[in-house]
Amino acid sequence: MESILQAEHLIKKFADFTAVNDISFDLRAGEIFSLLGPNGAGKTTTISMLSTLTSPSAGDAVIGGHSIKRDPMAVRQLIGVVPQEIALYEDLSARENLNFWGQMYGLSGKTLKQRVEEVLERTGMTEKAAQRVKTYSGGMKRRINIGVGLLHRPQLLFMDEPTVGIDPQSRRAILDTVKDLNHEGMTVLYTTHYMEEAQELSDRVGIIDHGQLIALGTQAELTRQVGETDTLILHVGETDITDGLVEKLRGLHGVIRADSTDHTVAVITPAAEEILAPVISAANESGIKIRSVDIQEPNLESVFLHLTGRALRD
Repeated sequence: MESILQAEHLIKKFADFTAVNDISFDLRAGEIFSLLGPNGAGKTTTISMLSTLTSPSAGDAVIGGHSIKRDPMAVRQLIGVVPQEIALYEDLSARENLNFWGQMYGLSGKTLKQRVEEVLERTGMTEKAAQRVKTYSGGMKRRINIGVGLLHRPQLLFMDEPTVGIDPQSRRAILDTVKDLNHEGMTVLYTTHYMEEAQELSDRVGIIDHGQLIALGTQAELTRQVGETDTLILHVGETDITDGLVEKLRGLHGVIRADSTDHTVAVITPAAEEILAPVISAANESGIKIRSVDIQEPNLESVFLHLTGRALRD
């Protein structure tokens, strides 16, 4: 499959801080590619470089045959961007916002009017189009935010955490919109820290942490990296100190890895049910009360835990 985007050794530094550290990947035409990682991992900075909003400190990317460094204007004609922050004028209506941004894309006349109405229908906002944006819910604002990125029919759509802070119904509508767009041929680069979104949407996933791309592949390829293992998740009290328990667990037979984060203890093991009793005994000996236990088969979150030693949503 032909690549529409090739990122080569992208680096972005802010003074002494390296936000993105030597990232390389390609995006194939017609796929949904997700960058999955916790807040602060470098996802937004990567999108900012690829969309030519900020220049890389080193490296380059080619989109549709055009370099983001040497030919940014040509790149901007090919891409649509849905930023994490809402980029709308609160005192204007949805239709007025879309008309304004459509003109910024160079649309006018009948073409602009037609595209605005098509986007309103696509986002389910036709009936609310005349209302001021400041009267909208967070989910409604995000739908119009997506609509702005679609106005000029881009070949490639960047979506940066588009479901953050919205209700489940609006999230469902946005995820369905992403899938519908992709089925119609749209190529999508989607960033998220929600493992379930990446699992539902993605043809391939890049796992990013501390500015580095630590794994990349299909979901099947990524889960094979952790082998035939389960992840035993122990939910403990907010005030429990689990360092001692983790040390005990690391010494148990059948435990590949044990780590604690965010009021949980995660244990990677070939057979979770077989070690459950010894794990609970170790918790009791450590004075830790286990509130609940989950057993996860290999998935993207267990891959992240296996590679980094911490939960995805730190």
